[in-house]
Amino acid sequence: MSNAVTETPGNQGSPAAVATESLGARVRDLRRARGLTLVELAQRCGLSHPFLSQVERDLANPSIRSLGQIARALGTSQLELLAPPGEAGAAPVSVVAAEDAARGFYGAEEALLLVGRQDTRFLPLMIRGTVRDFGDPFTHDEHEFVHLVSGRIEIELDGESTILTPGGSVYYGAGVAHRWRAIDDEGFHILVVKERPTFAATGFSPSPPAPHHDGATP
Repeated sequence: MSNAVTETPGNQGSPAAVATESLGARVRDLRRARGLTLVELAQRCGLSHPFLSQVERDLANPSIRSLGQIARALGTSQLELLAPPGEAGAAPVSVVAAEDAARGFYGAEEALLLVGRQDTRFLPLMIRGTVRDFGDPFTHDEHEFVHLVSGRIEIELDGESTILTPGGSVYYGAGVAHRWRAIDDEGFHILVVKERPTFAATGFSPSPPAPHHDGATP
């Protein structure tokens, strides 16, 4: 188990305590959708299963680092787990002003979640990053689309590398191992559109992550 994280019981000021009202339910639902037991999730993210049980019951708040480990093991990001619940079952049109977009981490990068409700079929995110080194490859059940707004990135899909320049895009289906990195010091700005998990049992099988890796890319 990882000893590089500090956990906080209840609501006692953990950095990840923002918008955690439904964090436990989201972790539990996504774990079940991935077909994982608490013990299996603990093995994948390097945390103890009693602690994860407390997280799922909203009895403990993970640190930012621990939340990143949990998110990666579940094929999602910290931002997606912590985003405010929004309005479910609302009108078919949803408008989010720039100042109202949920902000948080997507792996080691900063991101904005561009929808404000939980019943959408996909999740659009704006991500800015400067990491120059590849993290570990990541795999999840959802399809994903990446569009490069500015900067240059090297994106690796199932071991094959491609260089994207501004205006370039790439789409990949479920189960494709993927990771990206900045090529230049000024970093990059990308739009990522992900399928929303269906919260049904799946054959999800991610690569077991290291307990912590600064370049991890969901």
